[in-house]
Amino acid sequence: MAYATTNPATGETVKTFETATDEQIRDAVARSAAEYRSWRCVPVAERAKLMHRMAELYRERQDALAALITEEMGKPAAQAVGEVQLVADIYDYYADNAAEFMKGRTLTPSTGGEARVVLDSTGVVLGIMPWNFPYYQVARLAAPNVMLGNTVLLKHAPNVPQCALVQEQLFREAGFPEDVYLNIFASNEQIADIVIPDPAVQGVSLTGSERAGAAVAATAGKNLKKVVLELGGSDPFIVLDDQNVERTVKQGVFGRMLNNGQACTNAKRFIVLEDAYDTFVENFAQAVQGVTPGDPTDQKTFLGPLCTVAARDGIMEQVQDAVDKGATVLAGGKKLDKPGAWMEATVLADVTPEMRAYTEEIFGPVAVVYKVKDADEAVELANSSPFGLGGSVFGADEAAALEVAQRVDSGMVFVNEVTGTAPDMPFGGVKRSGVGRELGPFGIEEFANKKLIHTPKKK
Repeated sequence: MAYATTNPATGETVKTFETATDEQIRDAVARSAAEYRSWRCVPVAERAKLMHRMAELYRERQDALAALITEEMGKPAAQAVGEVQLVADIYDYYADNAAEFMKGRTLTPSTGGEARVVLDSTGVVLGIMPWNFPYYQVARLAAPNVMLGNTVLLKHAPNVPQCALVQEQLFREAGFPEDVYLNIFASNEQIADIVIPDPAVQGVSLTGSERAGAAVAATAGKNLKKVVLELGGSDPFIVLDDQNVERTVKQGVFGRMLNNGQACTNAKRFIVLEDAYDTFVENFAQAVQGVTPGDPTDQKTFLGPLCTVAARDGIMEQVQDAVDKGATVLAGGKKLDKPGAWMEATVLADVTPEMRAYTEEIFGPVAVVYKVKDADEAVELANSSPFGLGGSVFGADEAAALEVAQRVDSGMVFVNEVTGTAPDMPFGGVKRSGVGRELGPFGIEEFANKKLIHTPKKK
């Protein structure tokens, strides 16, 4: 597995890094396990001070940290800064709230006495993280678990090695013990054969593809390790009427093209009631046509390149498959003839079940629009996907939109706004979008020992 920075805007390979040896991986696991035994005893208040310092470092260095994201995976500069700021907020959130979350709750046993369930640490947690939000995805795992008293081993995506290394460096600069958080440039085989089976490793969190999630879950299950999986998404964007079409279109473009269309929670399937279809789709296609790919280092750019040329070419194959089988291109549909991983923002209509675009996640700037008869058909189509991560429902009648939202099979549904994230809101999906939750009070529970402490009834 090659760890390398290849600028997706130019195709130039900037830096390469060596994959760790088996001996180095075993040493990292051993160091993390040894550190856990002392880190779990550090008072939560002291952990919180260090975590607040982490947040400060992210804010102090936001421009340099954002520039690394842009160089390695092509995120437009303004969006990269936004990711860094969100990460700082996550570290602050868990520094502020972990102690309260860990208190757990008091129970009233039917057998008498007093009982309390508290959150306790469990050991080493392995994170396997993707390239598309190279700091945010890590913070969702690291912040709650380090505050809980766990230690973290982090295997990042091979195309964001500099983002991986700088996060380890920041933990150390913030004052955390050296082995509380360790980056490992491991291969998939080393993760499966060395890291997950090690008795010190108590859980695995993966954000990535269905294929990767299934493989990791199988290995973890064989070794009796808990997993949290945040996998793909094909989020519905349901439009019930055209009364606020300008705002709805603006939200749709933002929701689909954010992060160059490479987010699990991007709006991907635009399901529009027939009375609103013509108006919405005409305006939406025109707006998407106006989204011009540009230099990701420019603060004004909204759509940059895809993460790699291979990823761009894979999306173009999905688009071509749809076109070959009768789909209509309403906007874009072509790759750009220049070095790098560039393509046009695209809208497809008339997509049918025999096309790959109907069932597969399109992880790039391609929106698929569908016409449906009524809200019931909209919900049926929304729920026909094997995924269930996020979703949005737009309508002037908020009560009606809320009723539809409650019927959508998804981990997160937003009314009159696109799927979003915040430190205090749980994040996760159902069906093939994964298991478990991150962020909010639930995020600290996933790899915690929910320990029951019972004392007998006083005589």
